[in-house]
Amino acid sequence: MRVVLAEDLFLLRDGLTRTLREHGCEVVASVDNGPALVRALARTDLDVAVIDVRLPPTHTDEGLKAALQARRSRPGLPVLILSQYVDPLYAHELLASGEGSVGYLLKDRVTRTAQFVDALRTVATGGTVMDPQVIARLLTRSEKRGRTDSLTPREREVLALMAEGRSNAAVAQALHISESAVAKHIASIFAKLRIEQSPEDNRRVLAVLAYLKG
Repeated sequence: MRVVLAEDLFLLRDGLTRTLREHGCEVVASVDNGPALVRALARTDLDVAVIDVRLPPTHTDEGLKAALQARRSRPGLPVLILSQYVDPLYAHELLASGEGSVGYLLKDRVTRTAQFVDALRTVATGGTVMDPQVIARLLTRSEKRGRTDSLTPREREVLALMAEGRSNAAVAQALHISESAVAKHIASIFAKLRIEQSPEDNRRVLAVLAYLKG
């Protein structure tokens, strides 16, 4: 897996680079500012990007802008955001295309290497992975707009765990229910969100995106 990494803190960038290489990834570019990230994301030998939202020179939203620009040029480009801040607007903008391959993790809540690497692989293969705190903020936006009215509390729990990138087995374990019960809840979610089966689409990702875009 070929990775572009954008992080302005040297020690964190160096640590992430080492971690990625130890897990079989090739870091094709490692940058510390917005303009350099724009150039790196234009590469064709790229599978996924790990990006901090706030980069020099202004430390506002250079990382996000570069990611959005790259996804317009290359729809569905996998992007994993690593941020210190919970900002639902950033996540919403990335989700707005409905293409998936998006992750948003909070730096201080990534406590295990496996957690980070698993999230990166999920995003690289078209999935969606969100930190629970980001999900909570996005769901608040969705509820205000009435998108969750048709879902039961249990269905919202299932969908929130799906948004974290969890499998049916992991959802079942977290909620202390059977996998067959999880499958029934997911089928109901698909029906209520009017997501029909299609060979071109991943209904699991579409359900998460429909729910979180708000």
